[in-house]
Amino acid sequence: MQIHLQLAVVASLMFTCHIVRAQIPVKSGDKIAFLGDSITEAGQGNPGGYVQLIGSALAANGVQISIIGAGISGHKSNQMLERLERDVISKKPQWMTLSCGVNDVWHGENGIPLADYKSNITKIVDQCQKAGIKVMILTSTMITEDQANPNNQKLAVYNEFLRKLVIEKNCLLADLNAEMQSALADAAKSQPKPAGENVLTTDGVHMAFAGDVMMAVGVLKGFGLDAAEIAKAQEAWLDVPGTYNASAQNSLTQRQVSVLAKLAAARHLSVDKLIQEEFTKMVMSLLKSSSR
Repeated sequence: MQIHLQLAVVASLMFTCHIVRAQIPVKSGDKIAFLGDSITEAGQGNPGGYVQLIGSALAANGVQISIIGAGISGHKSNQMLERLERDVISKKPQWMTLSCGVNDVWHGENGIPLADYKSNITKIVDQCQKAGIKVMILTSTMITEDQANPNNQKLAVYNEFLRKLVIEKNCLLADLNAEMQSALADAAKSQPKPAGENVLTTDGVHMAFAGDVMMAVGVLKGFGLDAAEIAKAQEAWLDVPGTYNASAQNSLTQRQVSVLAKLAAARHLSVDKLIQEEFTKMVMSLLKSSSR
């Protein structure tokens, strides 16, 4: 059920965006640093992560960028400030996206109070702009897919600060928290989710593919891509490998396993690898026959 919900949300996000045209400020040859926490780290390391989707989306529209991955799991605003020179400024990017706030709130007593968060984020933006790096600020995505959750209520104040800072510092904005709430509301109208299941995330915080699409679209909108350009990107995303991991669940007897073990040994494979290869062949055959 959860997979069906996520696929439905991906389809909605990928084919119903309406965007006001603006000039794309990112140019071919630009380097974009993506500073953030585990969501960004996964976004840069996963072929269907939001960072990689942004890169392929821009490429689909003729803009070739270099990605500087600067996401580290668990990091908060103070840690991002401490490593800013090493991980971003020294790499001399033209752009930096800043995704920070989830851990500052989610970690509770080990988090970062609002006043310190404001100081840390302001210093990050100031240091980047002093180095000639243009900044896009991403509002923090939700902590559980329930806006009434106390953590999300606390996070709202942090995000409101970010929206004000964007105006004060003349940064670009990707309001991903608003995008996420909107996507969840749309999903609830079309197909209410069963209790305990998530639509955009794997665990309420870290993104499933549908969540990565939501984040990527939000950033692309922040960069000024219009509906036609995002549609072109979405078409390219349909062919990104590794965005859906299919698996074959098999219940076998030990006698059957012993037969498969002999076949696998002849191919210098494990039994699991043999089953996976045969499963992949079957899926490819089905796809080929459906296209005739």
